[in-house]
Amino acid sequence: MVKDGDYVAIFNSVHRVMKAEKLLKEQRLPILLIPAPRALRADCGLAIRYADADRQAVEGHLVKAGLAPEEIYVKRAGEYHRV
Repeated sequence: MVKDGDYVAIFNSVHRVMKAEKLLKEQRLPILLIPAPRALRADCGLAIRYADADRQAVEGHLVKAGLAPEEIYVKRAGEYHRV
């Protein structure tokens, strides 16, 4: 579900991740709401996946809206690295 090079944004509540998804979809950004990967700790069990090409737009909109993720990871060589 998460390919190498993809980013995964982790939020601390279902409410925040759902609000973030709505905001990003309204901006027509190609994101996907996914179950949080087992390798990552996620309180709400959901995460938002997006590509490197969309990183600046996705994270910029989230910060501007006061919805900055609790943690962001990138998948490289099959492993998640916190950014």
